[in-house]
Amino acid sequence: MDRGNTWIFGYGSLIWNPGFEPAEQVLGRLSGYARSFCMWSIHHRGTPEEPGLVLALDSDDAATCDGMAFRVPEHSHDKIIAYIRERELVSSAYLEERVALTLRDGREIEALAYVVDRDHEQYTGHLDIETQADVIARARGGRGPNTDYLYSTAEHLTDLGIEDRTLTQLAALVRAKL
Repeated sequence: MDRGNTWIFGYGSLIWNPGFEPAEQVLGRLSGYARSFCMWSIHHRGTPEEPGLVLALDSDDAATCDGMAFRVPEHSHDKIIAYIRERELVSSAYLEERVALTLRDGREIEALAYVVDRDHEQYTGHLDIETQADVIARARGGRGPNTDYLYSTAEHLTDLGIEDRTLTQLAALVRAKL
């Protein structure tokens, strides 16, 4: 891994809480994956007894996912990569993949992205939006209510000019349920 040119792709909570100061951050687009509430959360936004839902990149040849690309500062590369791996690989439900991103400024880069492992027990498959809303409305984990995660992600995507109709619709549905 090139310590001076390592990028991480954020599509969920990394967008609004990367946990480190990036050397550079640029909007980017990933092809072949969809942002999806397709992973049970048993640590951060739920518990094993009452799981929540978190976003994951789910393979979909027809999809694209817009998010934020963060370049890792060379001087703290190893510390940041260790932190991100500890955070994202807490239950092995994500796989660390190297993916090709197109940045908003036209650059083509390779980035680390955390993709759901479809063979992992935390993978939900496709849940309808009503089921997602029911789970998110009631779940709470070590980092707080599942609703906070949904609302923060939807709000930050909007602030960045990234349209995600599904998240906007889901947030409205959860608010209506509460």
